[in-house]
Amino acid sequence: MQRFLGLLALVTACSSLLADDVIDGTAHGNSLLRQYFEIETAKVTENCLADIKTLADWEAKKEQYRDQLREMLGLNPWPERTDLNVRVTGVIEQDDFVVEKLHYESSPGLFVTANLYRPKVVTEKLPAVLYVCGHARVNENGISYGNKVGYHHHGCWFARNGYVCLTIDTIQLGEIQGLHHGTFREGMWWWASRGYTPAGVEAWNGIRGLDYLESRPEVDASRIGVTGRSGGGAYSWWVAALDERIKCAVPVAGITSMHNHIVDDCIEGHCDCMFMVNTYQWDFPVLAALVAPRPLLISNTDKDTIFPLEGVVDVHSKVRRIYELYGKPRNLGLHITEGPHKDTQELRAHAFVWLNRFLKGSEEDIAMPAVKMFDPPQLRVFGDLPGNEQVTNVHDWFVPQADAADFPKAAHELKQRSAEWVSFLKEKSLRAWPASTGKTVVEKSMGLEFADLGVQVHHFESQAPYQLPLILVSSSQPNVPKNGPVTIHVMDESDWLIATAALAKRIPRLSQHDEFAIPSTTDVNETVVDKFLEDLRSTLKENPSSTIAILPCRGIGPTRWTSDAREQIHIRRRFLLLGQSLDALRGWDVLQAIRAVKGLRPKSKENITLKVSAGMEVPALLASTVGEPVDAIEFVRLPTSFKETPALLNAMKELDIPQLILLALGQGTSVEISQSSDEAKAVWENVRSSLKSCGGSAELLQF
Repeated sequence: MQRFLGLLALVTACSSLLADDVIDGTAHGNSLLRQYFEIETAKVTENCLADIKTLADWEAKKEQYRDQLREMLGLNPWPERTDLNVRVTGVIEQDDFVVEKLHYESSPGLFVTANLYRPKVVTEKLPAVLYVCGHARVNENGISYGNKVGYHHHGCWFARNGYVCLTIDTIQLGEIQGLHHGTFREGMWWWASRGYTPAGVEAWNGIRGLDYLESRPEVDASRIGVTGRSGGGAYSWWVAALDERIKCAVPVAGITSMHNHIVDDCIEGHCDCMFMVNTYQWDFPVLAALVAPRPLLISNTDKDTIFPLEGVVDVHSKVRRIYELYGKPRNLGLHITEGPHKDTQELRAHAFVWLNRFLKGSEEDIAMPAVKMFDPPQLRVFGDLPGNEQVTNVHDWFVPQADAADFPKAAHELKQRSAEWVSFLKEKSLRAWPASTGKTVVEKSMGLEFADLGVQVHHFESQAPYQLPLILVSSSQPNVPKNGPVTIHVMDESDWLIATAALAKRIPRLSQHDEFAIPSTTDVNETVVDKFLEDLRSTLKENPSSTIAILPCRGIGPTRWTSDAREQIHIRRRFLLLGQSLDALRGWDVLQAIRAVKGLRPKSKENITLKVSAGMEVPALLASTVGEPVDAIEFVRLPTSFKETPALLNAMKELDIPQLILLALGQGTSVEISQSSDEAKAVWENVRSSLKSCGGSAELLQF
């Protein structure tokens, strides 16, 4: 995203160059989006641990934060602790240590392939280390040996120096290969709607690994540490923050600040396993603080481009205050070495020093380097992969979801569940909506009339820095009061271009204004433009007192941002990491537009209808159901599940689109769906049946 965030500076410095965003009309939108992310990131950063002044403050909130983290990882409630079903499939004996090749099931079918390293001779209980692996791909001849192989030199060192070390594969790069890149490259935006992140699975696999370590006769359960690098650094954070059986933690290259991720573009180098579903809008020092006051070494290199030094130091600075409140500043360390994002000997050595100090009470020099000793096939756990594995589809079942076919059957039940649905959405999906007085500030920028049409262009304040246009089109017939029904057309980019081209064609002077500028890269079909204009004139002729309001939400029309497909992905991921979603924010835009229309038509006695373009369905529904009900919503098509739409945080834990439609119908809003497949019709018929059984009118839903 750096290309897009820094584009204005580039154009200013190199005025002879015509950048792509100037050609496609995105320069203004890119600038606004940059400002928005900077503003929202600053809010998250400023709020981070700001209310913690004393140790009592922290102790009062610590478990609340831990519960929030569990929820944001999909671990609240905890999954059932079923039998681990540990199987040792082979043993490697060296002169001074032994490697057991094994697997366990953290949940039924959720296989974790692992290597357990231990000294060959054990005469007393030993400290143990859970080693969680980063993204090392070890694949030969179509066989994945797991990232445990890439990091096996760590396990060798620990075993040769008096530790038991369990090194575990991840779900993406293990012997069984699942997914970490759902939103990054697979288009699985429903992961966020489901409240799912692979970070939660990795955390759970690590926690169950602790269960296994505790069961080993060689292990002193009071002396267990965790470490790992890169992705393993992140998993070290999750496990240490959630499970106080970890007595010492060394996350290496696994954390930085929200500012680095959002403003400095680090998010573009990270897959989904690095992030919680950030419902409660945390910055990362909160995660680090949950390890306090246990010994914690934050370790990184100074030239790491995906965990920059400035962000690492920021995290350390903020968590240090928590350690100082405990009176345990010596339990917190910051280790910075020279180098890029790489597993270096310097990083390893200090991790060994730290773990020795706090798990063995030893300050001995590190005399032995960590060296690789095995070929990949030697560490392989499975010969044939298990047919009952639930790793490759873990995203489909790990976080429980609401039953989309479950509807209320009586009026009192609909009332109760409607209140629950609205409360849930406000608390878990729409926390990023700004505080509001219920009114919208509206400014008129121009009004023009030509023949049978009158056009007024207003701008309303949605959310800083967004001032969105709202174009009101009405009949120019004299002596006709404008107090009739208002249709707010919530437009996608295609419909917006058609509408503005049509109005500019009818009233040529409009083309002089920015709102009606057509990007030079865009071809607008004249036949479609003429059809839009004909329909508009016909509607206003039939009801001269009515008004058509044309709304482009943020990212559409005058505020459109880059259309680059890769950048679009990471823009949406930025919203998610901030605890937001683009659809939720566009829902706020629609709500503010409804309020603006009510303010501009205070004497109107007629209704408000939302006419919804493709892709704007969820924003329109949110504005009406959670914001202010409208009289009618008209859809062309309507997805039957959030699995088919952009993300809405956590929504599927409580409801799906059929329930959202029922919520609107229960509020008295009529819904019309112009086009539906046979499968969709069956869904909408179930919604209609529920409405009837709850005492509502079946006529409210037409499809």
